[in-house]
Amino acid sequence: MATGSDYGLKKIVWQKLKDTIIADCRKTDVWKILILDNFTTCLLSSCCNMTDLMNEGITMLSVVNAFFLHCPFCGFLKPKYKAAYVYFTDYCPDELFNRIKLCAKYIKVCKEINISFLPLEAQVFTCNNPAAFSSIYSPHSQDRNQTLEALADQIVTLCATLDEYPGVRYKKDSSKDYAKFLAELVDKKLERHYRLDDDNKKKEKTSAQLIIVDRGFDPVSPILHELTYQAMAYDLMDIKNDTYKYKGKDGSQKEALLNEADELWLKYDCFSAPPPQKTIHLSLAEDCMTKFQESVEKLCKAEQDLAMGLDVEGQKVRDPMRTLLPILLNPHSTPDKIRAVLLYIFSLNGTTEENLTKLIQHVKIENESEYITNWKELGVPIIMSLFSSRKSSRRDRSQEEMYNLSRWTPIIKDVMEDVVGNKLDTSVWPHQSECPSAWNGSRAVSARQKPKPSSLDDYRSGLRLIIFILGGVCYSEMRCAYEVTQATKTCEVIVGSSHILTPASLLEDIRDLSKMPMQSFTIEEETS
Repeated sequence: MATGSDYGLKKIVWQKLKDTIIADCRKTDVWKILILDNFTTCLLSSCCNMTDLMNEGITMLSVVNAFFLHCPFCGFLKPKYKAAYVYFTDYCPDELFNRIKLCAKYIKVCKEINISFLPLEAQVFTCNNPAAFSSIYSPHSQDRNQTLEALADQIVTLCATLDEYPGVRYKKDSSKDYAKFLAELVDKKLERHYRLDDDNKKKEKTSAQLIIVDRGFDPVSPILHELTYQAMAYDLMDIKNDTYKYKGKDGSQKEALLNEADELWLKYDCFSAPPPQKTIHLSLAEDCMTKFQESVEKLCKAEQDLAMGLDVEGQKVRDPMRTLLPILLNPHSTPDKIRAVLLYIFSLNGTTEENLTKLIQHVKIENESEYITNWKELGVPIIMSLFSSRKSSRRDRSQEEMYNLSRWTPIIKDVMEDVVGNKLDTSVWPHQSECPSAWNGSRAVSARQKPKPSSLDDYRSGLRLIIFILGGVCYSEMRCAYEVTQATKTCEVIVGSSHILTPASLLEDIRDLSKMPMQSFTIEEETS
């Protein structure tokens, strides 16, 4: 199979950047300097490397924190640069455009390229906005609608980059309407975008589907321990801006500062990394195995039993408390105990006030009970009530091959398979707008219905399904996109969200939902 950079979103985005920015600049023989902001730096880094840029005649990168024009182009001094090619990843506001016109003499090209998302993997994208979680779910949020507007704009640029005008559906929720509201926004913005495209023709809907779901529809998947190297390494430590100790060749203890860039190390095999990364990988792998043997193995069994409601033999877990108690009574970490308590509560679809108080005391988080209670802001029942919605039935996967400690399948995989098989219940998953009748439950797809291939593999040229999970996507859900794509062979599944979730980051985000937003203030000088 082709590597992630050889097909899918990364390849499509890099090709679009070459067809716009680089194609315009290629008309001149001189070397170019690429000036980026923080987002476009991430965008470019996600789909190409420095060698690719050098091959296109770009000699240097410069990262700035703000858009600037006056210093390099305007004023009484000699301009710093000969000419400028200005590109916006999204819509350029009128006020900014009017400022740009002051330097029109020096600007050769000014375009909106409509790529305001990050192609994280071949079939995974993010909006690079972790703060969206608090903006959407906090009861004190003051910018929820603005955040949803921004996410909608980014989703539209994804569809435009893929040349898709999809039908839009969403998960209906009796308590939270965020997915519905986002679906409405996306549908309106898609219609406006394709009505005002470069050809001045109204584009007809393609056979793609866009499904929008709220994070609360599956609270289990992002908090389970996952036994992949990448997930275990994140679980083992806070990888950002941390110091990790490892053994050098001489056996001595050494330290390495891990920052955001080092997250990339976790995506590759440890033996392919150069020293000292390779040594750090080996130390991380050893520590993960030690952690697994010491506590995680037993913890994972209990987590899987609680999540599934069944034990390894397939027998129903009749008393979830008997599964939970050994975790609470053993010296597991506080985050591990919180996750186990949450799984217990989720398995019962809520618990009593009295029982919740006892559980919080057991975990010793009386002063930070928000780790548990704030899940209600996602529409997840914590206190049992007559109005708590019943848990939906799951697809029977008892005949599928699976590991004893990895029996749980993310709910989003059921959704993906039901969409492909045209079995998604319209009363639970209503259409905001429908696409042409191409999802007929069969695996035969006509040539007319096929979108432009985004892969080197033939089977990726069938229908396209885009899943957007509002409030974060976890690694196990990301893998579902590849698994369903490979299983159907006629549908390419792309999954994305505002950001990527890890169990640690999710628990912190949940806890912080209760915090009041910081009040802005100004300091005025006292006048005499």
